[in-house]
Amino acid sequence: ESAPGDLQSPLTSESINGTDEDRVPPGTPQHTEARAEPSQNALPLCHSSSSISKHWEAELAALKGNNAKLTAALLESTANVKQWKQQLAAYQEEAERLHKRVTELECVSGQATVIKSQKTELNRTIEELEMALKAKEVELESLKLEVENADELRFQKDTLTHRLKDTESKNQTLEAQLSDLQQRLKSTQLEREAYQKSLRSLLELLDSKIFELTELRDTLAKLIEGS
Repeated sequence: ESAPGDLQSPLTSESINGTDEDRVPPGTPQHTEARAEPSQNALPLCHSSSSISKHWEAELAALKGNNAKLTAALLESTANVKQWKQQLAAYQEEAERLHKRVTELECVSGQATVIKSQKTELNRTIEELEMALKAKEVELESLKLEVENADELRFQKDTLTHRLKDTESKNQTLEAQLSDLQQRLKSTQLEREAYQKSLRSLLELLDSKIFELTELRDTLAKLIEGS
């Protein structure tokens, strides 16, 4: 795949005006006769224009393929953005070269119809390239935003992961504390039950002693009355 800056236009000054051997002074009759049949020279130029059009169509199709590959690469690394900028700069240089080529073709004498057709073709190609450049620039900005958003999401993910780990650690601590409290509560309940059991035993013992004391008092009272 060739870079856009390496493309060579098939149109040359020799193909338009002939070689140095074919050129003759303006006053020579043979030159006038050769000028009378521009259609013979127009055929290779038309063929060259068609070749340029097909070449640019193939180039633009290749660019679309490169666009998909570069999009995937840009999502993986922001370093490839620089590569896109370099390629866009190469397209801009190619557009400037085409503008200069149009100017050169306008300055060439003769073959006015062919030059006009070639100029229209080149202008259309330039417009297509400019539109493609604008689309690439928009796409680059979009990819930059996606990369920035991805970095932001990655940062948020790391933050949430850290907070989740902290929460899990706190939960484990709370679970340990809860387990300890449950154990202490169970122990307290056992102690309370034992205390209540002991208290009931003491109350039963007191009731028994009170009953015995009551009987003893009644017995003493009877003895006192009998004496």
